[in-house]
Amino acid sequence: MRRLLLLLVALIAVPASAAPPLVLAAASLQESLNAAADAWAARHHARPILSFASSSVLAKQIDAGAPADIFISADEAWMDDVAKHGLTKGGTRISFLANSLVLVAPAASAKPVGVKPGFPLARLLGGGKLAMGEVSSVPAGKYGKEALTRLGVWDEVASHVAGADNVRSALALVERGEAPYGIVYATDAYASKEVKIVGTFPSASHAPITYPIALLTASTSPDAEGFRRFLISDAGKAIFRRYGFQPK
Repeated sequence: MRRLLLLLVALIAVPASAAPPLVLAAASLQESLNAAADAWAARHHARPILSFASSSVLAKQIDAGAPADIFISADEAWMDDVAKHGLTKGGTRISFLANSLVLVAPAASAKPVGVKPGFPLARLLGGGKLAMGEVSSVPAGKYGKEALTRLGVWDEVASHVAGADNVRSALALVERGEAPYGIVYATDAYASKEVKIVGTFPSASHAPITYPIALLTASTSPDAEGFRRFLISDAGKAIFRRYGFQPK
């Protein structure tokens, strides 16, 4: 009994600042955000708890009342959705990262592709699938459809699209050879040894790919705002730069 009482006293004595923030983040941030969380923990903070999924899935979870502290989206629209429901804290939203959109192929069969108006993507697929995020909800899929439409090839490949629930799932289809080509972010391609970038989509072919971050009104961790500020600081951005992101 005495040991139990001592344990309870010890738990009560843990400072509130030790409560780790829960961060809901776009799937494309996995390696970089884990590195940032490690760096934050090295500064004698509790390591944040990270949960990754498509921005659309995370936004819907937040809208439904998920008790998270920070949201990092892979596009502005899903952050707008959360903000529209009054679930972001005023003055904490900032777009701090950018990315680019690329065409990837399995490393063993990768050959350069000129991504330009009218390029023969349908012929290159050879009846195979084009892996990309679900075009109606996943940011990478929406950017991909927009780019293919502006380049005049969407109608030719639409029936060949294998829509994935997030960009990393799309990447996995190419890694496993289940799709000869895929459309992902450049940072996703850099994170994989199984695929190679064969072409980069012109920046003018799609809306800017930016990553907004915001503190949520449901936040209860006293450390959450500090971690958010660390991520958008020069030190935080330097970590993301190492993983191929373009800090803003």
